[in-house]
Amino acid sequence: MKLKPTSIIAACSILFSASALHAQDSTFTNSIGMEFTLIKPGSFVMGRFQPPYPKPPSDTVKAGAQSGAERGYNAEEYKLAEKLAKQDALPGFTVNIKKPFYIGKFEVTQAQWKKVMGSNPSVFQGDKVLDSANNHPVENVTWEDAQQFLNKLTGMEKGRTYRLPTEFEWEYAARAGATSDIPWSQIRKTAQLGTRTTNKIGQKEANAWGLYDMLGNVWEWVQDFYNEKIFADAVPPATGNVHVLKGASFVGDVKNATYMTHAAGPGNGWDVGFRVVMEATK
Repeated sequence: MKLKPTSIIAACSILFSASALHAQDSTFTNSIGMEFTLIKPGSFVMGRFQPPYPKPPSDTVKAGAQSGAERGYNAEEYKLAEKLAKQDALPGFTVNIKKPFYIGKFEVTQAQWKKVMGSNPSVFQGDKVLDSANNHPVENVTWEDAQQFLNKLTGMEKGRTYRLPTEFEWEYAARAGATSDIPWSQIRKTAQLGTRTTNKIGQKEANAWGLYDMLGNVWEWVQDFYNEKIFADAVPPATGNVHVLKGASFVGDVKNATYMTHAAGPGNGWDVGFRVVMEATK
């Protein structure tokens, strides 16, 4: 069977698109030393929330127990606690990431910011840190400051487009395939928390997809407007007064250092930075 010229062109286009996607490198380093990891399409459930479930009714009280959770609820208390747990539970919604993208392996550093912007707005530099501030994340930057950096970086790197991640992209990358919230034992291994200053990037363990400091060190700007709610909506708002922050900071605690935390800024400023998405080549 002979193919029409238009059919041949269409078939070649499909093959080229498939081979181009397959040919995407799993990592990439740009001209100013920013390292990126390729994130492939996929899906996850966002905003699922189940409050801790009560222990079954018990008439046995442990010595020194103060709360119902410690001693076990009686039948009446259990019924109320069960009702409240079910009432506050949220099923979440499915997010589909349809296109591959590259995301920074680390948060943007002070050295990288200086190479692009020619100055350094960070609070934690000089004698405020005990090591080289160049390897600490840039902080004290607004969402608008981040946009200026991204515009200049895109101008410097011809043929590549840089932007902030969406909240969906950020959480998908942070979860790295995890379907439930991060356990405290894993937070201690991966999150930069409980310090008096920012920390050098990459000092804790990476997540399953090789990304560092997704939790802790500095809060990270994402592209989305904040919806004035505890959790994100399935359709992000088109307008708003402030933007979403993800990931908690070095002064945070394990309560905030989770994938699910949906915060907003400008916040403190001195513990707010960002990481960059580079769009995958089409």
